[in-house]
Amino acid sequence: MTSTNDEFASVSAPKLNADVLLIHMPFEPDNAWIAKVEARYPGFKVRWYSRPWGFEKIALPEEAYKGVTMLCSPGEPPADLPKLRYVQIAQAGADAWINTPLYKNSKVVFCTANGTHPPQIAEWVIGTYLQHAHHLLSYFAQQQASPTKPQQKLLNLQVQDSPGLRMGILGYGAIGRQVARIAQALGMEVYAYTRREKPTPESRKDDSYLAPGVLGDPEGIIPTRWFHGGSKADTNNFLSQNLDVVVISLPLTPETKGMMSKEQFDILEQTSLSKNGGTGRKTFISNIGRGEIIDTDALVDALKTDKIRGAALDVTDPEPLPEGHELLKMMVEEPGKIFVTPHVSWQTPHYFERVLGILERNLEVLLDDGTGSKDETRKPLLNVIDRVHHY
Repeated sequence: MTSTNDEFASVSAPKLNADVLLIHMPFEPDNAWIAKVEARYPGFKVRWYSRPWGFEKIALPEEAYKGVTMLCSPGEPPADLPKLRYVQIAQAGADAWINTPLYKNSKVVFCTANGTHPPQIAEWVIGTYLQHAHHLLSYFAQQQASPTKPQQKLLNLQVQDSPGLRMGILGYGAIGRQVARIAQALGMEVYAYTRREKPTPESRKDDSYLAPGVLGDPEGIIPTRWFHGGSKADTNNFLSQNLDVVVISLPLTPETKGMMSKEQFDILEQTSLSKNGGTGRKTFISNIGRGEIIDTDALVDALKTDKIRGAALDVTDPEPLPEGHELLKMMVEEPGKIFVTPHVSWQTPHYFERVLGILERNLEVLLDDGTGSKDETRKPLLNVIDRVHHY
């Protein structure tokens, strides 16, 4: 979501040319980008330090923190930054920051990297679903077992193509909208679920960052039905809509933790039954949100008892899965029914250039004449976090 002009006016008091931006990311400094923004805003300084992947605090030399007013980092810095007014986090979700003192400081505006992930994560969602629907891993397992023998047609495995299927997307943000775009191209019908009601065309628009070349669904016109709410009853109603594929694209919040448990898997099974007016097709689950949104024990049970058709998980609880975990064993025993990757669907060589795109756009917004006056023609900041709902 974005802020209003009122929301960011209070954090734009200093002139931008008095600001110092500290970038602490697992990427080597982009000297051309640094030179560009420092030339555009005379006096503005960028300090860029590379770091390993992860969210842990990593100390920098003391001089790195002096005068810092802006920060771009995946995690909280170990130093006190009394002049800080803007944090550009490197993730789409704020769960790594929620319990930090810095996040609780209302004078510091936080913006997410929402919009950097849609192309690559949508391809992961659709790719893992298609390998399941066409039993590609079953053929791979067959070839591994007998590498020199001719492959046999596994005609006992029923292939399901996409036209006429219904996908339900829990969390219709930037990622969900790109998933919807590809699902629609495959012939699927899309249902969307959001926390807030979106009853009008204007309310269905997405104002988050849209990376170059990404189509998504910025106007919100792909879903044929919209659902909303924050209660278990609201979620259960959405899950009872005869969904062939459920994509979980939600942030981890107190409300979403454990959202998918035994009750929800039972609903998916019961509503799929022909005797209950269902299609007879069971549901495939794809989770690219956070692992703790799904009760892992309930998922294992749903897979073993065929309450659902299968699942693809890029996030798990626990994460990573320990050696010998039931889900890992099922990957070997039933190829394609469950597919797990270790939180890698976000990867792309373009990731940080998209983060810099958001950062550069927000630097334009934070440019101020020093008077503190509100300019109603000024664009709002991109991806400002709602500190109540944490996204």
